[in-house]
Formats: sequence, C-alpha cells, structure tokens
Amino acid sequence: QVQLVESGGGSVQAGGSLRLSCETSGLSGYRYCMGWFRQAPDKKREGVAALDSDGNLRYADSAKGRFTISIDNAKTTLNLQMNSLQPDDTAMYYCGAAQSLSACANRYPRDDYPYRGRGTQVIVSS
Repeated sequence: QVQLVESGGGSVQAGGSLRLSCETSGLSGYRYCMGWFRQAPDKKREGVAALDSDGNLRYADSAKGRFTISIDNAKTTLNLQMNSLQPDDTAMYYCGAAQSLSACANRYPRDDYPYRGRGTQVIVSS
C-alpha cells in the first residue's frame, strides 16, 4: 500500500522560509515522477515542483528561484525548500507520486498524481 505523509507546514511572515517533507512508503520500481502541488481557497490547483527518476526537475513559474525540490538518497523522502515566501503562497500543499517517467513528461509540474498525501497547510502573512 502506497502512503505519502507531508510535514513541515506552518505560519510564517512574508519573506520567511519553510521546508516541507513527504515521507513515502510502498512505492516500487526505479522509475518515478514525484512532486508538490498546492490548493488555495478560490484558486485553481497548481503544480509547484516535480522531479523524476532521471533527475529532471520541473518548476512552476511562481516557484522558480524561490523553491527547491529534492529527494533523499534512499528515494523515500521528498522535500520542498521554500524561500522568500509571499502571501500568495498560502495554500494546502500536497505531495504526489506516480510510478512512471511519463507522468513528468509535461514541461510544467503536475497538479495531481495517482498517489497523494493529505497535505500540510502553509500560511504566509504580510
């Protein structure tokens, strides 16, 4: 059974930083696409960042230069370092995974995945 559990959300002031983590279990195989997406009230769901097993990275325009996605050597913990946070970054952040490279074929990160966690809330105040 695949499980993804996010952590690291919280409340920060504009300009601050947060590091989100996603512990994964149950994923198999060497090919994968994993990433983060977010959902804010009254806003469209947005893919934020993604990476695949070939080392390719994808970022939303809103995340470029501020967010960094990474995965640990064991390939079980997905991280998202978020710097220079702004109120527009306020949202529920989810991590997701797909057991294929093709899931990351798009130029921009996905806004949903076959497997996803329950999310972690990020609130940025001005």
